[in-house]
Amino acid sequence: MAGIGLFRAFDPKVRRHLISDEGEVVIDEVRHHWVVFTVPMLEIALAVILLFVMLWKNLGDAAFALLVIVLVLLGHAFWQFLTQHRDRFVVTNMRVMRIRGVFSQTVATTPIARILDITLQKPIIGRILGYGHFVFESAAQDQGFREIKYVSRPDDRDLTIQRVIQRTGLRASASVDVVQGDDDDSDDDGTGPIGMNSAAEVTTTTTTAPTHHTTSTRVAGTSSKSIFNSERGNWTDDPDHD
Repeated sequence: MAGIGLFRAFDPKVRRHLISDEGEVVIDEVRHHWVVFTVPMLEIALAVILLFVMLWKNLGDAAFALLVIVLVLLGHAFWQFLTQHRDRFVVTNMRVMRIRGVFSQTVATTPIARILDITLQKPIIGRILGYGHFVFESAAQDQGFREIKYVSRPDDRDLTIQRVIQRTGLRASASVDVVQGDDDDSDDDGTGPIGMNSAAEVTTTTTTAPTHHTTSTRVAGTSSKSIFNSERGNWTDDPDHD
């Protein structure tokens, strides 16, 4: 438990990079699969074995050299742990981020809509142990998103990213439909305002008064429908209304 708490102290603090005031939230925070810690663990095991050898046998002058080797192994293993632990790939509802670095930190981001294609590679050993590699085709390849290796539960992560991309695309399509008036294709021929039949007759008359000018617009139609409401008045397309 103490070791887990120690490594949590070295977490990259992903949430401080979120645009909270715009409603950005973390969908998935991807850590490396445990297989990346295999080499550091072997180094620690070797260091422990060498320490036992030093304690049980009198090595004389060689003990100092052996102690140096033990310290180097432990230091390198700890550095590898920190490096892999602080390498995070983060998927939010707006973008993807990769945060890396121990002392100096690199934060690369790109909007989720800029991801063009995702390739999931699962080698034989990866299928057995449960990890895979992601290859992204996007405009952000030079920012560290080209390859994300040793991702645990790759199938679930792939589905999560695909869902986020799909939802982002659906929102964009819905916004375009609203702006272009796709729900009113039967009434709109593409040359008039949304919700108004541009083929209808539009007549504009101007009446001059001593103190002001009044402009009224009449649209020929068969039904009366309010198209604008304000505190100053109610404009209708009723041809019998002046």
